[in-house]
Amino acid sequence: MNTETKTIRILTADDHALLRNGIAALVDLEPDMELVAQASTGREAIEQFRHHRPDITLMDLQMPDVSGIEAIIAIRSEFPDARIIVLTTYSGDVQVVRALSAGARGYLLKGNVHKDLLATIRTVHSGQKRVPSEVAVELAGHTGEDQLSARELEVLKLIAKGNANKEIAAQLAVAEDTVKKHVTSILEKLGANDRTHAVTIGLKRGIIEL
Repeated sequence: MNTETKTIRILTADDHALLRNGIAALVDLEPDMELVAQASTGREAIEQFRHHRPDITLMDLQMPDVSGIEAIIAIRSEFPDARIIVLTTYSGDVQVVRALSAGARGYLLKGNVHKDLLATIRTVHSGQKRVPSEVAVELAGHTGEDQLSARELEVLKLIAKGNANKEIAAQLAVAEDTVKKHVTSILEKLGANDRTHAVTIGLKRGIIEL
């Protein structure tokens, strides 16, 4: 095992063993990198970080128990200098903003792991941030003006579950006309043609999850 100080010590956290094994195989071929630990849940990721204090943590967003975002927040609150790269299938701009706001220094789509992982690790380890160009373009295409309010977010989630306006009104204890106004605002902010389109956009951008 290479224990020289120049070695980049890595923790990978993902609930898919196949991806963890793939990352391990890639890292194993690099003389300046060492995989020191793996985790399959968010809670385990926090524990492994405390134990190993890795230079770089690769963090999946969707994990059992504690989410990747929650794990990033927990780790960074305890270790402010932690350098974390988000590994995810989501290119949605809202997910990127959440991850970066939580303290992530890099963002890598799982489909690009073989192509970009090693360069991303080295870039973040050197103190820089790295976000894929396609994700950066997605981010640039949306401004703060299209952010949904907390109530609008609730309504969109209920629409995604198949609820009609009347059912949403009953669940939120508001008038049906109020729900209609929220729906109109949601469509306008997201640039959606109809309710189904709004849900599709919400899922693609990571605003809501099913």
